[in-house]
Amino acid sequence: MTTRVLSVDPDHPDPAVIAEAAEALRAGKLVAFPTETVYGLGANALDPAAVARIFEAKGRPATDPLIVHLAHIGQLSLCASHVPPAARKLALAFWAGPLTIILPKKLTVPDSVTAGLPSVALRVPSHRVARALLEMAGVPVAAPSANRFSRPSPTTVAHVLADLAGRVDIVLDGGPTDIGLESTIVDFTVDPPVMRRPGGLTLEQIRTVVPEVVAVAQQGSEHVAQVAPGQLTRHYAPQAELTLYEGAVDRVVHRLAADTRTLTAQGARVGILAPEDDLLALAPDLAGLASAGRVEVRPYGSRSDPARAARELFAALRALDATGVTHILATSIGTDGLGLAVQDRLSRAAEGRVRRV
Repeated sequence: MTTRVLSVDPDHPDPAVIAEAAEALRAGKLVAFPTETVYGLGANALDPAAVARIFEAKGRPATDPLIVHLAHIGQLSLCASHVPPAARKLALAFWAGPLTIILPKKLTVPDSVTAGLPSVALRVPSHRVARALLEMAGVPVAAPSANRFSRPSPTTVAHVLADLAGRVDIVLDGGPTDIGLESTIVDFTVDPPVMRRPGGLTLEQIRTVVPEVVAVAQQGSEHVAQVAPGQLTRHYAPQAELTLYEGAVDRVVHRLAADTRTLTAQGARVGILAPEDDLLALAPDLAGLASAGRVEVRPYGSRSDPARAARELFAALRALDATGVTHILATSIGTDGLGLAVQDRLSRAAEGRVRRV
């Protein structure tokens, strides 16, 4: 398959380009497109054959459900059989935006979209390209992140093509995404509602509208149907072995520096992924190792700017992994606000290798 890349202005999408992509979706083809969170890999959610192509292209297990994207809140009835008042209230407050809600599904939604479960994950993206595409396509669009399964999510077209060139029909290039982390998922099929995945909308924001929402840490197996995407222990992972360090900043910096010296002495090439603040504290310990080519460093945002840290995380992780390091040592930005979502992505990329110091 030849993948066609079509450039589109993210602020003023060309209707002719959007129409071509929308027709491809209606014809059962795959279209990767930008959202405000990450790039999505879209197919007609009501076409089982098209949905099957998503799983094939990504190498995604059938137990991992997909998020269905809608053009506006009025389309909820296309996929959901019931919308609790609290779910509608939350959707009205934060749609369009980085919020996904899980609701009882209609029988018209194929079981392949929902991992065979009676619920469906739905969201209305705010990105103008995504909105234009959904409106013109006229069908709900199932769209997980546009990357190979378990890899770091794509925030640029280069990331999409690195994983899916030759596996997708059309890629809409709308430039880098704004948020850089996937949507927050809230499950309204249980009482009280549960936040299944932290993301671009913070738990604090959600609780201003629906105070009873609880956060539950999820660790799932790909051999069992998952209630929501993003539950697997191994997810967002680079090729290199990643270890996440958590704790007070001074202790984290001290331990990470010591482990870097140990690993490089053993012949490893080490990558360090950390906020700018942490890298500044590490600089004296790393100067000699970096100049000798044993250490690669990539910053992502800062502890004082969680939004920038979230936006830069996946791009920095992919760039660091591309240098060929064997180990990546990472620090997070805490767990307040967007920090909870950043910590979630890094802990899953670490596959349980979390050192609390």
